[in-house]
Amino acid sequence: MNKIRVGIDVMGGDYAPLEPLKAVIDIAKSNLNNEIISVLFGRETEITKILNELGETPENIEIINCEEVIEMGEHPTKALSQKRNSSIATGFQYLTEGKIDAFLSAGNTGAMHVGAMFSVKPIQGVLRPTITTILPRPDGSVGILLDVGANADCKPEVLNQFATLGSLFYKAVYSNNNQAKVGLLNIGEEKEKGNLLTQAAYPLLEANERIDFVGNIEGRYLFSNKADVIVCDGFTGNVVLKVAEGLFYNLMKRGVKDEYLDRFNFKYYGGTPILGVNAPVIIGHGISKADTFVKMIELAKDVVVSKMIDKIKSSF
Repeated sequence: MNKIRVGIDVMGGDYAPLEPLKAVIDIAKSNLNNEIISVLFGRETEITKILNELGETPENIEIINCEEVIEMGEHPTKALSQKRNSSIATGFQYLTEGKIDAFLSAGNTGAMHVGAMFSVKPIQGVLRPTITTILPRPDGSVGILLDVGANADCKPEVLNQFATLGSLFYKAVYSNNNQAKVGLLNIGEEKEKGNLLTQAAYPLLEANERIDFVGNIEGRYLFSNKADVIVCDGFTGNVVLKVAEGLFYNLMKRGVKDEYLDRFNFKYYGGTPILGVNAPVIIGHGISKADTFVKMIELAKDVVVSKMIDKIKSSF
């Protein structure tokens, strides 16, 4: 089997390039070493210096020298057009040309979205690419919520597509192509409940033969097994995500220790793919450390191996 070429923006993130490079070393020492080639995009002199300081020369790496860096606060579109030799712009060029199988970054999220939309481009038929977050469940399994910020305003037909995208992603990566029960986040379980968006989206989801729609899901059941994929607009999803993050960090500060609570730490999941574009693009949290980058690399591999992109293209 050919090795998977995962492109990594080692200049992206608050702790770059040290933390992504430590992750690459960890991957090289793991059983994934025989499956993955890490293609590193960044300043070669800095990369080489850090690897020498760490006393490591990982196997299965390639370094693509990129002298420019898109900083966190820069305007995404302007930065991508002006910094053609940046790690993000070059990474997307390699992904578009098929020189890597997936590309990931914990850097400028806006630049990653813009690059995915205008370099890799949406799959034909997809109205709005979307991003997800993990919903940890007490039994050890996970659900997913989408959208969580890419599309603050949505039309009913967009939510219907999110349901299909989320279902295909969940089955490909989390349920071994088994079930993916889909629910619509709402203020009540009855079909008639909700605002104009959810009321209009419900019949579309109900008629969607590509998903297993189970109806409305109230917020109290987000972390239950009532649904595996829960759909909402990006404004609502981002509020839910930030509330969960805030609660998690407040409980951690108070010294609360619980195995289930630990599973709300984003570092265990790495990042999220941008669903609905023509190649695997993974975005991560800006404060990602090495263990989170490892999870991002593993997720990129899973998306490639599962042929999720091909399944979405076939569906649409």
